[in-house]
Amino acid sequence: MNIEIAIKNACRELKKNKISSALLDSELLLSKVIKKDRRFILLNLDKKLNQNDHENFKDLILERIKGKPIAHLIGFKSFWKYNFKVNEKVLIPRPETEIIVEQVLKIYKNKDKLNFLEVGVGSGCISISILKEKKSFLATGVDLSQECIKICGYNAKKLGVDNRIKLIKSDVDNLIFRKYDLIVSNPPYIKKLDLSKLDREIRNYEPKLALDGGLRGLSVIRKVIKKSSELIKKRGKFILEIGYDQKEQVMKMLNEYNFFINKTLKDLAKNDRCIISTKK
Repeated sequence: MNIEIAIKNACRELKKNKISSALLDSELLLSKVIKKDRRFILLNLDKKLNQNDHENFKDLILERIKGKPIAHLIGFKSFWKYNFKVNEKVLIPRPETEIIVEQVLKIYKNKDKLNFLEVGVGSGCISISILKEKKSFLATGVDLSQECIKICGYNAKKLGVDNRIKLIKSDVDNLIFRKYDLIVSNPPYIKKLDLSKLDREIRNYEPKLALDGGLRGLSVIRKVIKKSSELIKKRGKFILEIGYDQKEQVMKMLNEYNFFINKTLKDLAKNDRCIISTKK
């Protein structure tokens, strides 16, 4: 069987099972199996697949049909300009989170040196993307999950910034008193009762620790804001990702802990997604 027929068959099965990105997913999974990029596939549609590769490809398509995220099946997710290794213990980077990177680069475009903290570093996609763009910035990443620290360390080394990021496995509450110029965070903000309503790809395969924001979705956010108010320098910036319906409550919390709201930002779906504030 050649590449074109294998992709067409896979695409048909994925569509039948309501996978909206059927063609792209088929191409990405075949790329993984034959260890070639998508460009090779598109230029070699008539090339024959050996039996072993075809069986492996079909196995991956079956996993995708069950709802396993494409990022877990291929082992990485693209974010900003780079590919980040991920697995089932790490939250898959989302395009909307790139807003944080964009804003940091915009705010500090004329700044050469900066020492920043990321609370809940996960795969490291935010901090590492910033460090790649700003060659003299230094970062500290904290996370409760040892697996996240391990994956972030791998990504930092692979992308050549491991000498500029310090990783700490800890609850943010246990961080030693230290002042940062900037703090960024994409904390868990899904309401506990809404976890069961999430898409099966998220519900069944992504880490609950990175999603569960407590009963009202604000428990972890409050803790991050409270601790950040102690760890940030006066006039330091705090950039926080939030749930689509949390803007008013989170702004109120920020005010409580002596942060001035600079602006709020929407994502591409026009949902409130990010708040930028300054420590008074």
